[in-house]
Amino acid sequence: MSVFFLSVSLRPKFPQVYVGDDVTLICNHKGGSKPTKWLINGKVQPHEDYSMLLIAVTPENNGIYECEQAGSKSDPYPLTVLELEPLAQLSPSVGGAVMTKGDGRNLVLQADDDLKDWACFVLKGVSTFSLGLDVDEKMNRAVIFAELKEAERATFWCKKKDKDLRSNAVTLKMTELMVMLVPPAVPALQGEPVALRCVVWGGPKLEQAVFYKDKTKIKTTSEGTYTITSATQTDNGKYSCHATYRYSHISAEAAQKQGDSDAQELKVIGGPPAAVISASNNSLRCSCPHCPASCTSYHWYHTLFNDPYTRRKLTENDGFITVEDEGLYSCRRDCRKGFSRFSNDYSYAGTHAL
Repeated sequence: MSVFFLSVSLRPKFPQVYVGDDVTLICNHKGGSKPTKWLINGKVQPHEDYSMLLIAVTPENNGIYECEQAGSKSDPYPLTVLELEPLAQLSPSVGGAVMTKGDGRNLVLQADDDLKDWACFVLKGVSTFSLGLDVDEKMNRAVIFAELKEAERATFWCKKKDKDLRSNAVTLKMTELMVMLVPPAVPALQGEPVALRCVVWGGPKLEQAVFYKDKTKIKTTSEGTYTITSATQTDNGKYSCHATYRYSHISAEAAQKQGDSDAQELKVIGGPPAAVISASNNSLRCSCPHCPASCTSYHWYHTLFNDPYTRRKLTENDGFITVEDEGLYSCRRDCRKGFSRFSNDYSYAGTHAL
């Protein structure tokens, strides 16, 4: 059988794969054939499905991917993960990575330029669909409505029309259970805090939440949140929770109920290098000690105190700026194929910083 009918393809069809992306590799054979044998850098993998999901990829996933079906072998597919961030940011307006069946939520797109030139998509299984994008030009933001319908998981992203520029990807997962373990909708970064929430559908009074990692009890709390203060690779694993709750807002005598969540995977990654702001009064300096040499200019941003989605790119593009307007300031380095992580927010309140 001709090898030309067998190929490895990437979903979503990203021109560049960035650290933290969820991607699926598909062994695409006309008519299909199982089992599928996968090889990474020539080494046979235990995975036998025709599609291979890679969660929160890092440069450790770099390599040559091949697949075999019915004695036929694909051409090699090179996967390269850039340790940078894409141009635009997509993030949930509320909530984390898990939704109940039939639920939906808004994802907010922020980019440096005119959002009318952007389009958004969703990957469900191996199929990609276009989504409507509601642009608010005055506020320099756009919103898409994310819903899973019957899909167990879906990946959402946006790209600039006719260009290879895109946003990060957000993966949402569906649960049919009353109790949900909800990790953040963005990748967990090494050294950063990570909050895992135990949530019950319908918002009852949570009396107790018991958290588990890889089926071992790690914490009992009435707060409903398990916080990892500084995430490391040792925090990788499958987390779940057991909730005790009452719908006392419906009835004062509501019966006590209990339930378990699905297990959710947490993967902590190093992430791209981060920019850093240092300040002297209203003079700000942006640096990025661990950025690659390909990083050239600087991008500066101003955000209003009362609205995190009003971020506006400033015209300055060197390492120093002088600020006059109140608000939050951040910066990042432009590294050609991508960007450094945003710096910490620097809070400026007129004559004095907070």
